[in-house]
Amino acid sequence: MAFGSRPTGKHRGSSRLNRKAAGIAGVTALAATGVVGSLAAPAFAADTAPERFEDTGLNTVVVAEDTAGQIEAQAVSQAQAAEIAAAEAQAEAEAKQRAAEARAKAEAKAKAEREAKERAEREAERKRLLQFVSPIDGSYVSTQYKAGGAMWSSGSHTGIDFHAASGTSVRAVGMGVVVEAGWGGAYGNNVVIKHNDGSYTQYGHMNSLNVVVGQQVTPGQQIGLSGSTGNSSGPHLHFEARTGADYGSDIDPISYLRSHGVSI
Repeated sequence: MAFGSRPTGKHRGSSRLNRKAAGIAGVTALAATGVVGSLAAPAFAADTAPERFEDTGLNTVVVAEDTAGQIEAQAVSQAQAAEIAAAEAQAEAEAKQRAAEARAKAEAKAKAEREAKERAEREAERKRLLQFVSPIDGSYVSTQYKAGGAMWSSGSHTGIDFHAASGTSVRAVGMGVVVEAGWGGAYGNNVVIKHNDGSYTQYGHMNSLNVVVGQQVTPGQQIGLSGSTGNSSGPHLHFEARTGADYGSDIDPISYLRSHGVSI
């Protein structure tokens, strides 16, 4: 029997020392060929320290690339959000601008309509003030101008008489200023008006008056109520047209009214 030989039987693994020696030998062999022994490092480290994550440099590159990608994605997302916000702000500004333009257009239209309406009203009022009307609405002439008779001191009628029951509204035939209002002798209670064209009209035999001297009157305005005061044979309105304020300046009342657009 030879001394120093191991008995045969179960195979025993290499000892720790042997494994380390083998690792060193492997590193030496790889170094001799010029290959960096980074691949052997884990095996070597397994025998010298507890297992842990080791920063090999490659890990750093991967982490840096991943972080850079996240930053780039975040920057893209932020840029997109900024673009959306800018587009929304522009759309809102444009909507406000359109609304402002629509309001301005509507206001301009409303203003133009108001001005047109005001012009129409002013024109209508101007025409109304320039128009002439009959002194008794819906009446007729009962005694003509220049009719003869003993009732009139001049020997003829200086005006025309309108049929009117006592208390009928007497109207100014046109715009003007009252120059006489009160008792007028044979005319009884009377009113004389000077009109804008320089002519005069007289209204006699009234029961009551509604105007005073100096008062401005408009066409159709009531100036009194008809009656039979003064030299009168019964209720009616004596109406004269004159070129002046005094008696004797009378002109044909029917021609006067017709020349001012009054149908009579």
